[in-house]
Amino acid sequence: MTPTGIDHIVLVVRDIDTSLAFYREVLGMTPREERPGKWSLDFGGGKISVQKAGKEPKIAANCTPGSANFCLLTGDDIDAFAQDLRDRGIELLTGPSVKDGAAGPINSVHFRDPDGNLVEVGALV
Repeated sequence: MTPTGIDHIVLVVRDIDTSLAFYREVLGMTPREERPGKWSLDFGGGKISVQKAGKEPKIAANCTPGSANFCLLTGDDIDAFAQDLRDRGIELLTGPSVKDGAAGPINSVHFRDPDGNLVEVGALV
């Protein structure tokens, strides 16, 4: 088996509405109700599934809000994005700085979402 990409990730969150608003406003993702009470955030060719803590399926019972760590790629200017985060009062934990990404060097920033998940956004250098 050879992986070819990421289909989706899942975030367990404290508050669905707060998380949907954060990812829509800060990262431009599109909230979508897949079925009653089941939400995702769509972007590019992927999605982030969102599950409320305490309501996740049994298989995900040990997942907790704030335990995720993931990196998204963008074609946008990272310096401008970093300034937008600062303007929104979102603390940058690192960056912008160049790191090794899956497809080569990326210039990226790290910050946390409302649940404390570590989010990295980078652009290929």
